[in-house]
Amino acid sequence: MKVALPTRSPAGLLIALVLAVLTALAAMTAGAPRAGAATSVSAVAAALRESPVYVDPQASGQLSPAEAHALRQRIEKADKPLFIAVLPAGYPTQDLFTDLRTATGVTGLYAIRLGDRFDARADSSVLSRTAVRNLVGSVRGESDAGTQLTDFTDRALANMGGSAPASWGSGGGDRISSTALITAGAVLVAGGAGAYTLVRRNRRRREQERRAALERLRVVVDEDITAFGEELDRLDFRPSEPGADDAMRADYERALDAYEQAKSFMAAAARPEDVRAVTQSLEDGRFSLALLAARRAGRPLPERRPPCFFDPRHGPSVTDATWTPPGGATREVPVCAADATRLADGRDPVIREVDSDYGRRPYWEA
Repeated sequence: MKVALPTRSPAGLLIALVLAVLTALAAMTAGAPRAGAATSVSAVAAALRESPVYVDPQASGQLSPAEAHALRQRIEKADKPLFIAVLPAGYPTQDLFTDLRTATGVTGLYAIRLGDRFDARADSSVLSRTAVRNLVGSVRGESDAGTQLTDFTDRALANMGGSAPASWGSGGGDRISSTALITAGAVLVAGGAGAYTLVRRNRRRREQERRAALERLRVVVDEDITAFGEELDRLDFRPSEPGADDAMRADYERALDAYEQAKSFMAAAARPEDVRAVTQSLEDGRFSLALLAARRAGRPLPERRPPCFFDPRHGPSVTDATWTPPGGATREVPVCAADATRLADGRDPVIREVDSDYGRRPYWEA
């Protein structure tokens, strides 16, 4: 949907751009943390409002400047609200995530590497609690900070929603002199029209990248929707059959509704993050079928658990199992009953693979 913008003359547009940039630069000058100052949650939050990656001076040995720069580029290019803080092992942990999220004031996914420990939290509109738990579990065993944070970033950016804060485009966190402010204003006046054109071009490019990412994602998600529809077709249940009760019929109706919702959400998806509603509907539908199967068999009702890590189409997980990926660290992941049996027997789990630029790869890598 296009939003009509008020018409401005070129001179008025240049003046507005100058004022906006000078205001932002002045705010950065006033709020930039001083070198050597004691790190506080508010200081970390101020840094994260300017850049997606913060490395505490006392934790600089964990993540090199080159690795931190590469992470920043990944996140900023994806235009997602992912915040990463690398803190020393002795940093106070009480209410750390809550205080950092409150101080930053931006809806997003917050990941903290504290010494050799790692955890993350997210606003539900960006990523569900289950998805965050799965992402953290998939990298928690990795001891190298650079590898762990890079793996987490790549997987998180492929699944999370939301948009990066506009403040990331305002520059770095170093103090700026009044001479620099005047110079920046003069440069902006001289090249304001060109800068405005560049901004519009970048926006169009990001929108084209989003559309391309959505189309690549649509292929995979359509397979999920089709697989769930086929599972419903194979289901040997009739609401009027002998022994069927209201609870069974409600489970069945919820599964059908979830299937229709998933199709509707996918048809209306305009951005990659819109697909989260589709995957959530499919997860709800699969859990409804698990409840129905338990009721019909007279078994205890299963608890609500995340989907199988190796392939969400396997349905809700039944337990957590230890798994060591090729070339990776051992970790615990949620698994379905079939994959739990395979792992216990020393066999490989059935991993879902999808097409990527590097051939068939596990879906969490592609």
